[in-house]
Amino acid sequence: METLSLLGGGFAEAVTPLNLLLCLTGVMLGTVVGVLPGLGTAMAIALLVPVTFQLDPTGAFIMFAGVYFGGQFGGATTAILLNTPGQSSSMATAFEGFLMAKNRRAPQALATAVLGSFLSSIVAVTLVVFFSPLMVNLAVGFGPPEYFALTVLAFLATSAVVTGDMLRGLSSLGIGLAVAMVGIDEQSGAVRFTLGSTQLLDGISVVVVTVGLLAIGEVLHVASRSRRAPATETVASGRPWLSRRDLTRSWRPWLRGTALGIPFGVIPAGGAEIPTFLSYGTEKSLSRRRGDDEFDHGAIEGVAGPEAANNATTATSLVPLLGLGLPTSATAAIMLGAFQQYGMRPGPLLFTQESDLVWALLASLFIGSAMLLVLNLPFAPVWAKLLRIPRNYLYAGIVVFATLGVYTTRSSVFDVLLLYVIGALGFLLRRYGFPIAPVLIGVILGPLAETSLRRAMAMSQGDVGALVDSPFAVAIYSILVLAVVVSLVLRARNRRRAS
Repeated sequence: METLSLLGGGFAEAVTPLNLLLCLTGVMLGTVVGVLPGLGTAMAIALLVPVTFQLDPTGAFIMFAGVYFGGQFGGATTAILLNTPGQSSSMATAFEGFLMAKNRRAPQALATAVLGSFLSSIVAVTLVVFFSPLMVNLAVGFGPPEYFALTVLAFLATSAVVTGDMLRGLSSLGIGLAVAMVGIDEQSGAVRFTLGSTQLLDGISVVVVTVGLLAIGEVLHVASRSRRAPATETVASGRPWLSRRDLTRSWRPWLRGTALGIPFGVIPAGGAEIPTFLSYGTEKSLSRRRGDDEFDHGAIEGVAGPEAANNATTATSLVPLLGLGLPTSATAAIMLGAFQQYGMRPGPLLFTQESDLVWALLASLFIGSAMLLVLNLPFAPVWAKLLRIPRNYLYAGIVVFATLGVYTTRSSVFDVLLLYVIGALGFLLRRYGFPIAPVLIGVILGPLAETSLRRAMAMSQGDVGALVDSPFAVAIYSILVLAVVVSLVLRARNRRRAS
């Protein structure tokens, strides 16, 4: 009852006219930033921090939270329509979402993404309100061995279990890990794989890799087959709303994605990328088990699950930020700096010392989610009409959009050149049937896996047994072994049926 009373007080503060206006401004700005690849919510909040010093702290953080949530909603729009994720957490959505758009089902893909994001956000925020102390305890229990186990699970689940060809999946993962190792090693200071280029000392940006592989690679792949289809062909947007069959196929992935995303927001294990890819892999595996061959051709489950996981992770990432002062993403790190600028120290005492702010912030998350649903769902058919642009103009626009997005990140012409090199790599991977997802997961989680392994070995003085010396790590490896065994059994059974 005390929690409900505190939440009621938070709603009373959050629904004041000024705070509602700030929340609406935040979610609209976040949606716009999410649509633009390369900008990101972290940059948007960083630019807003000095502007909001004149505001009351409660109003400022309501606005920041609106930007944070809005960015996750907006990132799926370009991922589905243009195969160019606005946020790295929307990469898994692009795989099936873009194929749905090409199959005249863009409104359905956008609608299931918006609905899944809304439902998962509401469920996750509700759990944060009532179970934040338990989530804080979960976050404290994770160390380097557990993080390494999570990355191994993501690596093998994406490259070996999900992809149809295990050898090609592992090869793609190796390419991603190699790209992730470019630059200066943070622990030893050694320079790795820079080919003598000073521009590569900082490594290759995730934005460059994401946009290059997905957007530029897709454009080159389409251009290579331009003789088979008219250059000015348009893609019809299809019917505007979800059918009963679409809802039936989506609600289970929404729940599974939410269940996967909630714990990953609590632990600092690489943000939303791990649960979104795991959700995508789970839905693809379940689809194969049902005998459904729609995956890789535009399956709505491949959009519903990852988007639910993405937004559930975003909501629960506030638990370690508020309860431990531990950011789990770049955006959360900027918000942590904003707390310090206002003279507040996030941690266990924040819930008592700044109770009014915390509960108003949590209440605003419910309000912001509802605003995003109202702002995005009715406009799904409108966004889908972008596909009616003739193909040659559409893909030329994608190239310009991707180039500007990458250039504005660091104002580097070298990054633009690197974008096209990686785009050529993406074209070759598509041309010879290598999966893209393992490359992306290797680039994003490679540094985390390396750092966690080295820290675990240093803590145990070289004892490999330390990697399986905790219940969390054992549980993760057990899930991994079970998934591999089930995958091998199903493949053997399918071969026998085919023969």
